[in-house]
This record gives sequence, structure tokens and C-alpha cells, in this order.
Amino acid sequence: MGRSMLFFVLAGLCEIGGGYLVWLALREGKSLWLAALGVVILGIYGAVPTLQPTHFGRAYAAYGGVFIVLSIAWGWLIDHVKPDRFDLVGGGVVLLGVCIMMYAPRP
Repeated sequence: MGRSMLFFVLAGLCEIGGGYLVWLALREGKSLWLAALGVVILGIYGAVPTLQPTHFGRAYAAYGGVFIVLSIAWGWLIDHVKPDRFDLVGGGVVLLGVCIMMYAPRP
């Protein structure tokens, strides 16, 4: 479970971080080199979920919940937008869903 969550977090950081670099270049007028680096990181993001110990659909469905929580954290830590209680409760609910989908015992 710990290794799987590590892969989810790594995928999320690649997706959010890569997308953020593209955003900075295209929306904030930063160097296009940031966009190029972002595209490379997004490519790495595409490979990381293949390390999950389940099939594609379940891995990506569960990853969606991790992405939500990481996006809230990114907004708080990088963009300085503090999550409200509904963000935190919603993030907790989706993480519970991730745990049910990925780690519940199956026959």
C-alpha cells in the first residue's frame, strides 16, 4: 500500500508540476523553456501509473482522488490559496474512496 501511494503521489506531482510549468509559460509570460520542461515532466507522469499493481481503469480511477487532494495541497502551498473546510472534507472523502478502490480485500 505504501509503495502504491508513493506512485500515486509521484504521478500527481509530475502531472500538477508539469502542467504548472506549462501554465507559467503560456499564461504568466515565463520562458517557453518552462513549457518544454513541463511537457517532459508530463510525459514522465504518463509512465508512472504503469507501476501500479492493478489494472488501468482502477489505477486511474483511484489516482483521480489522489490528484484532487494533491491539487488542494498545491494550491495551498504554491499558490497560497488556503483550503476551506469543504475542500478538506471533500479531500478526505475522495481519499477514503481511493483506499476502498485500491486496497479493499478482494476474493
